Amino acid sequence: MRALTIVVALLSFVSVARANEALLGNWKLVSFYTEDTQSKERTNTYGEHPTGAIGFTPAGRFFAFATADKRKPATTVEDQAAAFKTMIAYTGQWRVDGDKFVTRVDVAWNPALVGSEQVRFWKIIDGKLHITTAPLPNPNAAGRTMIGTLVWERE
Repeated sequence: MRALTIVVALLSFVSVARANEALLGNWKLVSFYTEDTQSKERTNTYGEHPTGAIGFTPAGRFFAFATADKRKPATTVEDQAAAFKTMIAYTGQWRVDGDKFVTRVDVAWNPALVGSEQVRFWKIIDGKLHITTAPLPNPNAAGRTMIGTLVWERE
């Protein structure tokens, strides 16, 4: 029984190590869309050509930055509010947990995220990294939920 436990532990370690290797490095944002979980309607949340980068370091640091396309320089308070609503940025320590990676956020554009654990599901399809959220409240449809998907290509 002890030998079986050791084998299972080693296989789990190898699996996590392979997942870490698959994620390591820098990735460039290709697309960002949300899907309403009831209607299945998709929306290009940050436009047709969003920009962004994420990175997974061997030391366990994750960083993410994404912005909508066609953003304008903020010259008024209203522009600043619009700029805030069209970006995502956070960083923290990350770990793999099967088909999920979890980031313990220590710095974020939105202070409400600091100290939280952000859980994301991931898979690599045709060399592109697909990251999805769990269902979230849909800010554009009261009482409904959505799932966000970001597609990345390795830099």
